[in-house]
Amino acid sequence: MEIAGIVRNSFVDYPGVLACAVFAPHCNYNCWYCHNSHLLHKDGSIREEDFFKFLAERKDFLDGVVVSGGEPTLQKDLVEFIKKIKNMGFLVKLDTNGSNFDVLNALISQNLVDYVAMDIKAPFEKYDMIIGYKKDLTEEKKSINLLLQNKVDYEFRTTFSPDLQTDDIEQICKQIKGAKRYSIQKYRRVEYNPKNMQEKSREEMNLAGEVAKKYVEEVKVLGT
Repeated sequence: MEIAGIVRNSFVDYPGVLACAVFAPHCNYNCWYCHNSHLLHKDGSIREEDFFKFLAERKDFLDGVVVSGGEPTLQKDLVEFIKKIKNMGFLVKLDTNGSNFDVLNALISQNLVDYVAMDIKAPFEKYDMIIGYKKDLTEEKKSINLLLQNKVDYEFRTTFSPDLQTDDIEQICKQIKGAKRYSIQKYRRVEYNPKNMQEKSREEMNLAGEVAKKYVEEVKVLGT
């Protein structure tokens, strides 16, 4: 397993759980606002054995591990990596864009993840505007449908980027109608900002949250 970075402890990355976060390099998306874009072409610089040594030392302090990226499901040995974490007694949260259904399905069916956060970048017809190219979204749609079966605790989440509108948030929520949980994350300005795009106002964020509540059980508006 390639590891590009570690956050040693976090109260915010795993709801209700004190966890560390481990970041895998590489991603099959190229979202223009990504704050982890430095991981896109970075190789793993942290040895797996060093990570597990760190984890063993924190066993009495941490309760969970967040596996994030990049896109962690691109890692060939992700399943085995998470098995090792689970065998140490930790809860595991996976952050994913849902583009590798078979990997996600394997992790859920083997009870290797306790929580999944899946990013939904935009309404399906606007994905290319965010991820940087035209993509067949069959895998993402299958992953959404899998999570909607409630086989694992989960949330969907969207960064409310400046090129999305409230109508787009509503369209996303129609695509995940009946979902357990949906988080709307505030866009934070990045250095690469070709259109000089600005953050959404508090009012815009809260309005999007109210719209989402028509379709989703629990809505969180983050960063206001």
